[in-house]
Amino acid sequence: MLDAVGHADVDSLVDAAVPAAIHARPRATSDIPRAATEAEALAELRAFASANRAARPMIGLGYYDTLTPAVITRNVLENPSWYTAYTPYQPEISQGRLEALINFQTMVTDLTGLATAGASMLDEPTAVVEGMLVARRSSKAASNVFVVDADALPQTKAVLRGRAEAVGIDIVEVDLAHGGMLPDALFGVFVQYPGASGRVWDPSAVIDAAHLAGGLAVVAADLLALTLLASPASLGADIAAGTTQRFGVPLGFGGPHAGYLAVRQGLERQLPGRLVGVSQDAAGHPAYRLSLQTREQHIRREKATSNICTAQVLLAVMAAMYAVYHGPDGLHRIATSIARRADALARTLRAYDLPLVAESFFDTIRVVVPSSADRVIERARSRGYQLLRVDDAIVGVSIDETTTDEDLAHVAWAFGLPDDHEFSVDGAHALSGAPTSIRRTDSYLQHPVFNTHRSETSMMRYLKQLADRDYALDRGMIPLGSCTMKLNAATEMAAVSWPEFARVHPFAPASDVVGYLGLIEQLETWLAEVTGYDAVSLQPNAGSQGELAGLLAIRGWHRSRGEEGRDVCLIPSSAHGTNAASAVLAGMRVVVVACDEAGNVDLDDLRAKISAHAETLAALMITYPSTHGVYEHDVLEITQAVHDAGGQVYIDGANLNALLGYARFGDLGGDVSHLNLHKTFAIPHGGGGPGVGPVAAKAHLAPFLPAHPFAQRADHAGGFVFEGAPVAGAGYGSAGILPISWAYVRMMGADGLREATATAVLSANYIAVRLRDHFPVLYTGEGGLVAHECILDLRPLRERTGITVDDVAKRLIDYGFHAPTMSFPVAGTLMVEPTESEDLAELDRFCDAMIAIHTEALRVAAGEWPADDNPLVNAPHTAETIAAAEWQHPYSREEAVYPVRSLVRTKYWPPVRRIDNAYGDRNLVCACPPIEAFA
Repeated sequence: MLDAVGHADVDSLVDAAVPAAIHARPRATSDIPRAATEAEALAELRAFASANRAARPMIGLGYYDTLTPAVITRNVLENPSWYTAYTPYQPEISQGRLEALINFQTMVTDLTGLATAGASMLDEPTAVVEGMLVARRSSKAASNVFVVDADALPQTKAVLRGRAEAVGIDIVEVDLAHGGMLPDALFGVFVQYPGASGRVWDPSAVIDAAHLAGGLAVVAADLLALTLLASPASLGADIAAGTTQRFGVPLGFGGPHAGYLAVRQGLERQLPGRLVGVSQDAAGHPAYRLSLQTREQHIRREKATSNICTAQVLLAVMAAMYAVYHGPDGLHRIATSIARRADALARTLRAYDLPLVAESFFDTIRVVVPSSADRVIERARSRGYQLLRVDDAIVGVSIDETTTDEDLAHVAWAFGLPDDHEFSVDGAHALSGAPTSIRRTDSYLQHPVFNTHRSETSMMRYLKQLADRDYALDRGMIPLGSCTMKLNAATEMAAVSWPEFARVHPFAPASDVVGYLGLIEQLETWLAEVTGYDAVSLQPNAGSQGELAGLLAIRGWHRSRGEEGRDVCLIPSSAHGTNAASAVLAGMRVVVVACDEAGNVDLDDLRAKISAHAETLAALMITYPSTHGVYEHDVLEITQAVHDAGGQVYIDGANLNALLGYARFGDLGGDVSHLNLHKTFAIPHGGGGPGVGPVAAKAHLAPFLPAHPFAQRADHAGGFVFEGAPVAGAGYGSAGILPISWAYVRMMGADGLREATATAVLSANYIAVRLRDHFPVLYTGEGGLVAHECILDLRPLRERTGITVDDVAKRLIDYGFHAPTMSFPVAGTLMVEPTESEDLAELDRFCDAMIAIHTEALRVAAGEWPADDNPLVNAPHTAETIAAAEWQHPYSREEAVYPVRSLVRTKYWPPVRRIDNAYGDRNLVCACPPIEAFA
């Protein structure tokens, strides 16, 4: 490989590619210890895990212990066929996870009663925020007022306030359950159902009043409770939001969990994020795909209505399969058991003269214990239970599917009842005190998929069938530019399933999560070192949310200095689409900066834009290396120009894996960056999520990074205290998967991280050299080198042969590959990122496939194959295609499906032919099609 790219060793290659002015200065000492072996890293993780106190969490507030069926743990959560897959941009090879997401969407629409649900949100609070923004876009009211239920989850209220303030929405809190009056003007109202206090009540009158005022109603509903309670749609809700965590997804100290968002008919085109729909393939067979993709941020940019660009796919799959496995009867049985146990505990406490805050509830009760809350909490802790301290006189208890009669006895003892009190739920009631008007009477989950797989045998086979329809990293390279599909090592993944990490409530007392806090502090310290920043917040649970948190920090810093007028964000035309959307949601105005022919920021245009907005400049957002895959040599001049004008520099961390160990964002003039732990730091993409997008900043911005009302510690690594608004429901975001990145850094060490960067750069340049005579490499830096990815220009091929980038992408499936990133950042191109994980044989296999496809295109141009009937335009080819009795194509069956002999034994067979995208958008169907459709 080095011979091919013309360098003696990898260091000389990277030294030539990375501008000398930005090379990291050697550190005298490092906070990152020497690389550990797998056994050593696991032993240290065991030590962290053992420092977490094993307790039964009964805190509630939207987070519950749950029982993940072992068949789902083994065959989804711990299965690389599911967790190493990528976002289903190539739907022909993503039919398994797309069907699983259709199941998720159907589960949500059935339980909420609404017409359309998305393929998941990041968590409940951010889903409610998105619901608020949908209401604002859809309401015809002129008001900026959004009414929030006083009994909403406190973390949701905190996230709502921060997000609303940035975009000029006025939050008005009203005690809706107790008859609080709505303001005269509003664009929406938000109801928690059941409330944070556990209260169950009928909000239909409030919803009717909101509609009369011209507003829309957003209801955050507990999906498990909805098996017993009337659906939000039946109450008049326009939008429903919430979490699916208690559907078999471990607590994980706050995440990752799949939020949900559903809307009534007429609002489906306002939905943010991912939406899976049913279309048809070239043979007219049903096929799944992502629908309404024109909503994507890389197309709409500053006109995007949300910066959510992904979903929590792996967790949505788990939640959907929990519903598939249990079915409607099983879910009803679980919910009924929970409600009856809550009723049994409530009746017992009332019998001992302990009154409740609310007499109508599903799973949560709040008990009045005058001046005794601390005593009750400590007695419960002594028996291994975590209860919620509401205030000096009120204690909350939440029941979940893991709660037993013995648990109830221990909790009752904590309230002062006799130790020998025995519980039996036989005579208990479900939904004690709930009005008849909100008892559920209609059916749900009647589709066969929710009524078939009752045995583990059947469930295991269903999951296997779906996995076999997909292409993931366990099959071969996924060379997606800008996406970094790298190895997610088994040892890195191991700790995620350990109960000491998985079954921990995000609001547990600090003394019960010492291990988690120690691991988090170490990871914050390591990430600060490798990026050149001072402080790190791990709270953002996606790269988009990290972008938003960083921009909000810049906004907060300017405002603290009395410079509220600084609201312009400069963004190069080549930037990731979420950059512009995040800037708008942070209350900034986007001004686009041009790029030159080499893909670099146009310095003349940058200076002109800085001059034009000198008094209002808030920030510049750039990606380094650039989105075009090159190291810009003028980066220091760029950042200095922004600082000289009083602005701040946001460096998008999407391409950090091309710098790690060689340069640091903080040394480039960066003030703040987000990092993609699901890219550079080995957290798996999981079919499009989970992700973690920490935000790192210089000391002056640290106070404005996201805080959280329930964070166990006020300070972070380096002694920094954050005071910004939270951007996620849990204090440390998706903490349950942080052991993955911790293990990655611990086993790599500083030298290993540097070597990974060098190998990734070498691999990208090797591919560029091998393919440049067939496909021009669109952008290169000095010496003709690229960074960690290269953009192959297919436009000349189309002009010469008529073969499009889509044809090449689909033909790659026949060769056993997932396509590179299509038409981003330049239409008609493929952006290739091989990462450091692929060996030479796999790189050569990809290059050979691309060269062979180029040759096939030339055969079309030569007239050997017709332009409308050749292996490329007909790709991909299914087993059904070549098994047909008649073969009427001018190329052979073997040329169609075995273009290289090595595929004969290892062939991946796509389940569908090329999918008609336009048909799926014209005929929008986003729920499970009837079984007859597949006959």
